[in-house]
Amino acid sequence: MFIKQIYTNCISEAAYYIESDGEAVVIDPLRDTEEYIALAAERDAVIKYIFETHFHADFVSGHLDLAKKTGATIIYGPQTSTSFPVHIAKDGEVFKAGKISFKVLHTPGHTIESSCYLLQDESGKDHALFTGDTLFVGDVGRPDLSSGDMSKEELAGILYDTIQNKILPLADDVLVYPAHGAGSSCGKNLGPDTHSTIGDERKNNYALQQQTKEDFIAAITDGLEDAPRYFSINAKINKEGYESLDAIKSNGLIALTITAFKNKLKEDVVIADTRHADIFTEGFIPGSIFIGLEGRFAEWAGSLLPFDKPLLLVTEKGKEEETVVRLARVGFSKIDGYLKGGFDAWQKAGEKVDMIISVEADELAMDIPFDPNLQVVDVRKEIEFADGHVKNAINMPLADMTDVALIAGFEENQNLYLHCAGGYRSVIACSILKKQGLHNLRNIIGGWAKIKEENRIKIEKDASVLN
Repeated sequence: MFIKQIYTNCISEAAYYIESDGEAVVIDPLRDTEEYIALAAERDAVIKYIFETHFHADFVSGHLDLAKKTGATIIYGPQTSTSFPVHIAKDGEVFKAGKISFKVLHTPGHTIESSCYLLQDESGKDHALFTGDTLFVGDVGRPDLSSGDMSKEELAGILYDTIQNKILPLADDVLVYPAHGAGSSCGKNLGPDTHSTIGDERKNNYALQQQTKEDFIAAITDGLEDAPRYFSINAKINKEGYESLDAIKSNGLIALTITAFKNKLKEDVVIADTRHADIFTEGFIPGSIFIGLEGRFAEWAGSLLPFDKPLLLVTEKGKEEETVVRLARVGFSKIDGYLKGGFDAWQKAGEKVDMIISVEADELAMDIPFDPNLQVVDVRKEIEFADGHVKNAINMPLADMTDVALIAGFEENQNLYLHCAGGYRSVIACSILKKQGLHNLRNIIGGWAKIKEENRIKIEKDASVLN
């Protein structure tokens, strides 16, 4: 028996390749399927099944492309309805792969169709549970992402029954392999590890402690942040089907000359610049939205870029394909090519450029007492802001900055100093404000981490939010 967790940090996602005696299964594959196919070829194995734990909301699954390329059968759990051929398993149904087997455990609560796959080894002993978004390390799946006509409280109640009847009866030594790790928005507070055991979760996971159903519902529904706006789009794509990744790459990897690029700008398009933040601030094509590959790229792209408008890409040389693939992972299909030669070619051609002025925290400290029009804009999440912020700063979380009316509240004479925790999100925010016509901007280098070191800047907390 061979098990490999294939973890993608950008979206905190874990896919799995499990093999026995020349037959393999893949669980929750990403849209770019080459790694699974290459691994099977390397090990002289055939991918027999593709197990889906549920309709993923935070990424587009590779189930359709992988099935088409390998002939594998796509398996979903009970109460699933799709627009493409799949095998809908019964609760308790068993699938063989070589000398091992997988038992389907219908585990609704995160979503109605959520299911876990219990791996039993060659001797029939329970070995590992692939839990999808039902059970994480230190957490459980949030019940408000795909509830249909049910409330989050109703789904949370169903999840309580799932935990009691399907998860807790398993032996302590059964391994737990979830679909996500820390950073995922599919739970509230996932632990740093990407695997665990039933025994460890029984001891340490707040949702698996002995408690009433009412207390459980209150615990897992409390403090839920709004889901990223692309979640509903991705869940629909996973349910209804999609264009192949190869087709998206074919169109997205068209190298556009400066003339062709400028002609496309006459249409209703969006320029996405994926270079590093430090490079972007020094110069970019006016109107570009920065989302650098070095951060949580897919998550912010899905949250901030439109799905209904074509994207034009500006990337570092050699990063064109990576950019297209990572956009496709979260459902983008309208990608109309990239600028040949990148920003350097644009600049050398004498085309118009824009830039973002970046300042150190000590310059902010010097400017605050003398500039009555200075306004610090903190683009971190509300809970981050509450834990400590510059006195008189306003909190405008980056995820909210697609709201044009919110941005329109700034006055023309205001000098805006933007920051986040470390400098990535604030550059995104500056690019959005620039695109909306605000240019009196400063990006604070190093963000909150550097501001805290500057003892001349007054800071405060919001105890009401923290409590």
